[in-house]
Amino acid sequence: MDMSKMEKLVSLCKRRGFIFQSSEIYGGLNGFWDYGPLGVELKRNIKEAWWQDMVRNPPPGPDGQEISMVGVDCSIIMNPKVWIASGHVGTFADPTRKCTKCGRFVRADQLWPILAECAWMNSLIQEFTPITGHIDTPRLMKWAKGKGQRLAPNLALVRNPEVTLSFLATRVNGQPDAPPDLMEMTRYFATEQLHATGLQEPCPVCGAPLGDAKPFSLMFESHTGVEKTDDAKVYLRPETAQGIFVNFPNVLDSSRLKLPFGIAQVGKAFRNEVTPRNYIFRSREFEQMEIEFFCHPAESMKWYEYWRDLRKNWYTRLGIKSGNLRPREQGKEELAHYSIGTTDIEYLFPFSEEPQELEGVAHRGAYDLTQHATHSGKDMSYFDEEAWERDKASRGTNSFKEWLKSNPAKEEVAKYSFVPHVIEPSAGADRFTLAVLCEAFDEEEIKGDVRTVMRFHPRLAPIKAAILPLVNKEGMPEIAQKIYRDLKKTFNVFYDDKGAVGRRYRRMDEAGTPYCLTIDGQTLQDQTVTIRDRDTLVQERVAIAELEAVIRKRIDV
Repeated sequence: MDMSKMEKLVSLCKRRGFIFQSSEIYGGLNGFWDYGPLGVELKRNIKEAWWQDMVRNPPPGPDGQEISMVGVDCSIIMNPKVWIASGHVGTFADPTRKCTKCGRFVRADQLWPILAECAWMNSLIQEFTPITGHIDTPRLMKWAKGKGQRLAPNLALVRNPEVTLSFLATRVNGQPDAPPDLMEMTRYFATEQLHATGLQEPCPVCGAPLGDAKPFSLMFESHTGVEKTDDAKVYLRPETAQGIFVNFPNVLDSSRLKLPFGIAQVGKAFRNEVTPRNYIFRSREFEQMEIEFFCHPAESMKWYEYWRDLRKNWYTRLGIKSGNLRPREQGKEELAHYSIGTTDIEYLFPFSEEPQELEGVAHRGAYDLTQHATHSGKDMSYFDEEAWERDKASRGTNSFKEWLKSNPAKEEVAKYSFVPHVIEPSAGADRFTLAVLCEAFDEEEIKGDVRTVMRFHPRLAPIKAAILPLVNKEGMPEIAQKIYRDLKKTFNVFYDDKGAVGRRYRRMDEAGTPYCLTIDGQTLQDQTVTIRDRDTLVQERVAIAELEAVIRKRIDV
């Protein structure tokens, strides 16, 4: 965990216009974020790279065959029956606990990671980090009567230090092999009732006991029409996948696709997270990049392995090359009830000690299409026309429907009509944006000065090139302006003529601009400019006429 790096990154993101707190002038709104001028370009480049590489031009399949992929853009609000069929209405909830004093809600399964970040816990850790299993009672007592009174007045250690310390001494010092970890110790003295009722975790805000865990629906509710009745209740979609599933027959009929094929979508989703946290990693409004890949059940494991490996390699190609990236196969106890297998592609963010999920590649079987067929009464199966044409002569009829009237065995019918299995690579556009920012952020010393640089992959960089006239005279601005106007037809470029050129380089380094084009005295003589590489700092002369081709070649690496 490197919180100092995270703090520097968050500061840079606001200062340079990557990410802002939503509604900041009114105090903000927890779990909602806005993308500034550089941030919107970065995120747009990420989505466009995904669309180009996964939808318009996906690589060949496991057997070298071309992959069929189409896109959709489904509405955010759908018929609420969709969410009943998918199981979200009945089961999409987090266990939450309410503080008995301040009323704060926290997710029961995330309490201790949240506590690790709260002010009073950090203060306690700084004041008292035990080296052995024994308690330094005077130091704890000093904290309880000092900073503890201000930071966590309802914490048992603060409200009744003598009782809790006495109990803690018995509990910990009486067990030589008890863990000398402050987080574990805090579990013991969290509440005054501890010695009578057992473990009770403290509220991250005030330290008072938390109530029992209860389910809390994560879906945002709204209403359509004039009256807010139960019949008019709708939901903001908590995921984009269901829009793809319910449109499966429409896409199949309109596109004449043959298995295997994929349907892709990029779009907003909304979850009323109990405790949104870690910057834009877990927020209440976010964007997903999802594929539902439909295939024959007999070939589904082959396609699951294909998408698992392809998606991991895609992140690597776009600059996540460090050891922070790893795929992790979920254990049987982690899998959703419908899942045959799931791989989480994880990244070690600076705010965490353990890698966190960037993307899940899930083998969902036939669960979703079967659910929607059951609840809607619509046929969600796939008819393999080629297989029927091959075999119909041996079936004694040219009509599949006529053949069905003979009541053939189910396994025979399944050779032609079946519910496809689905492989789902589901990526978070915001999470990948954050991973790109974390991976790109760097500080290095050059000739005694510290240079802050965002080492974005050129394909993702918000600004591809900066056009910099060395001085604002001798015809340089006119040449620079023409280069700027020509290049911006193809790339997002930036014109800067303010200040010393060295300072302009530093500004572009902070923005992650991979190339700076400087128009100087030699440009007037031979129509060349210097192109400076952000990472190597190497400068070379390039003819103005070749600039577009040179930049394009360097971006498409």
